[in-house]
Amino acid sequence: MTRLEVQLLCDILSSIDVDIWFCCTVTPYSPLYSPSLRRLPPSSPSFLEGDTLSSITQQGKLDFGSHSSSPVIFAVLTIIHLFVWPTCSTSRHALVDHTTGKTGFRVTLKHIDSGRNLTKFERLQHAMKRGKLRLKRLSSMALAASEAEVKSPVHAGNGEFLMQLSIGTPPETYPAIMDTGSDLIWTQCKPCTQCFDQQTPIFDPEKSSSFSKLSCSSDLCAALPISTCDDGCEYLYTYGDYSSTQGFMATETFTFGQVSVPNVGFGCGEDNEGSGFTQGAGLVGLGRGPLSLVSQLEEPKFSYCLTSVDDTKASTLLMGSLAGVNTGGNAIKTTSLIKNPAQPSFYYLPLEGITVGDTLLPIKKSTFALNEDGSGGMIIDSGTTITYLEESVFDLVKKAFISHTKLQVDNSGSAGLDLCFTLPSDSNTVEVPNLVFHFAGADLDLPGENYMIGDSSLGVVCLAMGSSSGMSVFGNVQQQNMLVLHDLEKETLSFVPTQCDQF
Repeated sequence: MTRLEVQLLCDILSSIDVDIWFCCTVTPYSPLYSPSLRRLPPSSPSFLEGDTLSSITQQGKLDFGSHSSSPVIFAVLTIIHLFVWPTCSTSRHALVDHTTGKTGFRVTLKHIDSGRNLTKFERLQHAMKRGKLRLKRLSSMALAASEAEVKSPVHAGNGEFLMQLSIGTPPETYPAIMDTGSDLIWTQCKPCTQCFDQQTPIFDPEKSSSFSKLSCSSDLCAALPISTCDDGCEYLYTYGDYSSTQGFMATETFTFGQVSVPNVGFGCGEDNEGSGFTQGAGLVGLGRGPLSLVSQLEEPKFSYCLTSVDDTKASTLLMGSLAGVNTGGNAIKTTSLIKNPAQPSFYYLPLEGITVGDTLLPIKKSTFALNEDGSGGMIIDSGTTITYLEESVFDLVKKAFISHTKLQVDNSGSAGLDLCFTLPSDSNTVEVPNLVFHFAGADLDLPGENYMIGDSSLGVVCLAMGSSSGMSVFGNVQQQNMLVLHDLEKETLSFVPTQCDQF
């Protein structure tokens, strides 16, 4: 075959989006109610099994050209069709789920406390403790963004949901923490100088035929916040509580559900320290930066549907065309995504106001605006459990809930939340005010179970929100039973009410 024929063959293959190794490199409901009140069923996930309360009553509305070719080219194309084509069924440009025929993939998510003998409220309390640690990391990032000198970039780290995936050839399955607040994909690798205990075997690169170290001249190596070049591209990725992963960058075949993706860049961690990672064997970053899975796959859409904190119900992550929304009408609430150059990994939302009951709180729109130094603003985060609002705003929310809720405030602190009310012993119905988040172009009216958490054994019902400083966070309790769609091409984020355990 002449050089011209080889080039022509490559041109033909490129025109149909096929990457061949010798031509080119693979690139990477409710009962009737009065207009002012609504009733939530006693089986609401906000309450423990065996609760004596039969319902919570909530004010407001319920939302639950042709090429010529020589015989040689024809023969090569025939060989490619017979032997090579099956291995090219998926690539970063064409993720095909063969069970659906659509591009993209579907992965089941499991809450990290799944399988533990905990009540729903106990699981929430465990998640809030982790959430406070994560908020500390986020706050340190916001503080770093406002400082003139940043010695070492920090990232959110850990999370609340595990995704099952496989790595290598042959594939080795392991659970990884899904994190929309960071970018790097990494797993523990042999040989380990310091590794935490994990339930699955530590990945051994020498046993995989598709493993390859990443060169120092690669774009992904250049995208690392801290890197050195000795034996390949070496990285250090730190988190806000001084947890870290350190090792070298490589490429490998990853399998998500029924879809295998070659040449995914990831960190092979040989020295992994700190808390928050032991539930999985690594982390999959879904942030906006170039190192993340979203960016590497070059798929403009992804979504997730999170169930309530429940041991028996799985959540879902969708990538590519599978992530799209089919429901029309007023059910979809769409707002814009905002970029923050100082914190490029995060998904910022334009929150403009909050309504409690029938009262629009006196909050200036600028309160949630991004500051010139990169601080402030509100992010949406799957890894933070409850919503945290800037302190002055949270004080207004607390006062409004106290004013609109005809219950005695519980000051015992037994639940671990900032605002709780004592459940009445002589009634099985509790009235709580409506809560609406006003994003630009989208008024999100939350169901009661997405912000009020009750526990009859403690005798309290609590507001699942808290205060923060420097950055506000829209947490996963407020996102439960919603399909949350990130469209990075349109720069929008959409909420669609969905029964996620039946999705």
